[in-house]
Amino acid sequence: MTLPADFHAQIRLAGREDEPRPGMVQDTDGPVRRTWSQDPAGFAMVECPAGLGEDPDHWIARQVDFFDGRGQELEWKTYHYDEPADLLERLRAHGFTVEDDEALVPGEVTDLLHPVTAKGVRLRLVDVADDGAFAGIADLHEIVWGRRDGHTQQLREELRRTPGTLDVFVAEATEPMEAEPVEAGSVEAGGHRVEVGQIVCGARVRYSPGTDFCSLWGGTTHPAARRRGIYRALVAQRAQRASERGFPFVRVDCSPDSLPILTRPGPERVATTVPATLTP
Repeated sequence: MTLPADFHAQIRLAGREDEPRPGMVQDTDGPVRRTWSQDPAGFAMVECPAGLGEDPDHWIARQVDFFDGRGQELEWKTYHYDEPADLLERLRAHGFTVEDDEALVPGEVTDLLHPVTAKGVRLRLVDVADDGAFAGIADLHEIVWGRRDGHTQQLREELRRTPGTLDVFVAEATEPMEAEPVEAGSVEAGGHRVEVGQIVCGARVRYSPGTDFCSLWGGTTHPAARRRGIYRALVAQRAQRASERGFPFVRVDCSPDSLPILTRPGPERVATTVPATLTP
C-alpha cells in the first residue's frame, strides 16, 4: 500500500479521524461518520470516506436536519476524491458554506526530526496540572482569533482523561517581543507586545492507538513571535515525541502558510481537504 492508501484505510475508513474524547459522541448515520459534542455550542464534524451511495442528497439532508434540530454548527470535512464527485456543489445547495482549501500532508515521522533553533523561546511539554500554560493558550487564541471559547478547557480535560492519545506543547517567551511594522505607520496586530514568560505558540500531537498514524494540530503563533522558527521547532518537538511513542507516520492538514514548512523536510501533499460549514 502507498502512504495515502494506508491513511485512508487505517484512519478514514476505520473511523479514526478523531479519537474518543470527553463529552464527544462518535456515531454513524448510514455512510456518514459523525463526531459531535453533546453541548450544542461545541464542535461537530461529519465525513463520508466510503461515499454517499445512490442517494447523496438523502444523507446530506439527514445531517442538516439532525444538527439544525440541535442548533449546532456543523463542519462536513471533504477530500477531493470523495464520492459523489460533485459533493461540494450538493453541500452548497443544502446551505453549506465552502471554506478555504487545506492540504493533506502525510509523511514519515523521521522526516520531521530536523534540528531547529527557535529564537527567544523555550519549548516545553505541558502537564495537565500546568494552570499557566493552559491560561496562556486561551489568552493567545483570544489575541490571534478574537475569541475565547471553551476549547482550551476541553483540551485539558482530554489530556487528563486520555493522556495516551494527546500531547500538548507550548513556546514560552524568554525575551520581550514586538510585532514588526508591516507598512509605514502600521504595526501588525495593533502593536501587541510579548513579555517574558508569555505563551506565544501552542500546538498538539494526537495519537491513534492501534494504527501507524499520529497527527499534528494547532500551531497558532502570536503575531509578535512570527518568523522566529517557532512553528518549525514545535513540529520537530512533536515528531520526536511521536517517534518515542512508536508512531512511524504523521498526517497534517496544512494551511497555505504552513504547507512550505511541512513539505520542506520531505512529506508531500497528496490530497486536498475542503471543509464545508453549516450554521443553524
